Amino acid sequence: MTDTPGWASPSSPEPPREDAGPSAAVPPAPAPGPYDAAYGQPAPGQGGPQPGWGQQTGAPQPGWGQPGWGQPGWGPPLSPKPGVIPLRPLGVGEILDGAFSTVRTYWRTTVGLSLGVAALEQGLLAVAQWWQYEQPDAVGPLILLAFGYLLGPLLGIVATALLTMVVSKAILGQPVSLGAAWAAARPQLLKATGLSLFTGLIVLLIVMVSALPLILTAVVGDVDPGIMLLTGLLILPGLAAALWVGVQLSLAAPALMLEKQGVFTALSRSRRLVKGAWWRTFLVTALIQLLAVVFSAVVMIPFTIAGAVFGIDTVGDNGDSPFANLGSVGPPVMIVIVSIGAILASSLTVPVLAAVNVLLYVDRRIRREGLDIELTRAAGIPTQYGPQGT
Repeated sequence: MTDTPGWASPSSPEPPREDAGPSAAVPPAPAPGPYDAAYGQPAPGQGGPQPGWGQQTGAPQPGWGQPGWGQPGWGPPLSPKPGVIPLRPLGVGEILDGAFSTVRTYWRTTVGLSLGVAALEQGLLAVAQWWQYEQPDAVGPLILLAFGYLLGPLLGIVATALLTMVVSKAILGQPVSLGAAWAAARPQLLKATGLSLFTGLIVLLIVMVSALPLILTAVVGDVDPGIMLLTGLLILPGLAAALWVGVQLSLAAPALMLEKQGVFTALSRSRRLVKGAWWRTFLVTALIQLLAVVFSAVVMIPFTIAGAVFGIDTVGDNGDSPFANLGSVGPPVMIVIVSIGAILASSLTVPVLAAVNVLLYVDRRIRREGLDIELTRAAGIPTQYGPQGT
């Protein structure tokens, strides 16, 4: 069991089925008795007198013009929605909407967290670049740059882990603070770091193995261009294999954080959850990544232009290009402006990317394991006749 209600993984291997039942939105129907096919009456010797025309027993039943379980008329009841998503199998639009709703509803925690992480990372890189501009031959700026590039992914792992806990509460409609998210994620942070490094190593190893013939051919030297092209083409299957494995393991991080799993158990869980839905997982992930790239580019364009404008000191008196004289103040100003744009872009895209990954994981567990029932109970909504959301 886990500390978060509703997220415990099944004690036995989950069956490979898409429609877990019964769903939280539809109560199970009682088993029918032996009815006569023509008149709907009990078989001889079964039960007593039945109500006829104008008679009614028990509570009123929903019919024409009567609301049934929160929905007018006939039809299935609406799924409960205690938080940012309805508790049922999700469509692509609902996954994206749930991610944006999480960021919008919990903006103090999500945007504040990603803003702090991005400011720390970009601030460190900006200082290193400024130092490098002032002292081009110094070794210190290069060391600081290397440290910044190493620290960035680690900060990203921490931010993703905390955002995973925020999204898990947003699904249940429960408030969560940054301190509560940290307390919930802290025991798994070391495992999350190991998981990220191990997954990256697997993907990198696949690519390196596929590129090995090209590397060996280049080392030999003076090789026919046709052989170089042939060995270069061998990288394409390696890239395809790396992509396939990467998608297979893409749900390991939320499994590790929410189910309190170990690294290898989380990798195995991700592989089983993605089984039968590789293309859907890939397309949704690729779509949100593309949207994030486009949004980041749109945000960065004005800051890049402003940085280029303020980076120009003066036009040379001898008619040189305006970029020929970059004064001592210009480039640092450009570095600061571009860094501000990068901070804004990262603080708005990182929470959405993390939320989409968690919601993909939740959708797969709803489809395979009936997680919607557990989440409905964890949200305090009766699974049979409780109020339904929209």
